[in-house]
Amino acid sequence: MIRTRSLFRRTAVVAAAGTAALVLAACGGDGDVSSGHGGHDGNSASPAASAAASQGQHNTADVAFAAGMIPHHRQAVEMADLAPERAQSAEVKKLAADIKKAQDPEIRTLSGWLASWGEKVPGEGAMDHSMHGGESGGMMTMQEMDQLEKASGKAFDTAFMEMMIKHHEGAVEMAETEQADGAYAPAKKMAGQIITSQSAEIEQMNKLLGKD
Repeated sequence: MIRTRSLFRRTAVVAAAGTAALVLAACGGDGDVSSGHGGHDGNSASPAASAAASQGQHNTADVAFAAGMIPHHRQAVEMADLAPERAQSAEVKKLAADIKKAQDPEIRTLSGWLASWGEKVPGEGAMDHSMHGGESGGMMTMQEMDQLEKASGKAFDTAFMEMMIKHHEGAVEMAETEQADGAYAPAKKMAGQIITSQSAEIEQMNKLLGKD
């Protein structure tokens, strides 16, 4: 009788273990989906959580970062496009070329993220408007852009660098917000790259202006 009970207990343990294994397999069987469990943004219980996790979690901070950085980058590229014909300094011309080379591809990437999330991509004219929440993000006004367009030679070099420092400082602040509040890993990675590259360019421009 004792042996029968012992055999029954062992059978029950094996059966329970098998059930647990099946449950674990069901939870972890979809790879990326399991990584969404207990997400930091608190959306793991929402109906769309599994779909969002399988595509890479993103939250409202990621959307705000992408939507804000697109017009910000577009204006930087517009400023950089003025340099070849107006700048006197070879350093300023190279800096402008580097800015355009870095930010053009980022605009395409940011636009792709918004489209994949079902969000609206800012239109070309969005750079003329203030950023969300009344913050300019260091962007130039239309009057400042007109002033830069009319300048040439050394006057252009000085105005370009002073404006671009302010512009970069706004971008770094936006990127720091993304790193603190965002959830989408590729966006946080881009934010880190923006902080590193634009901080270095700010330092370079300050040196060229004799401020360092």
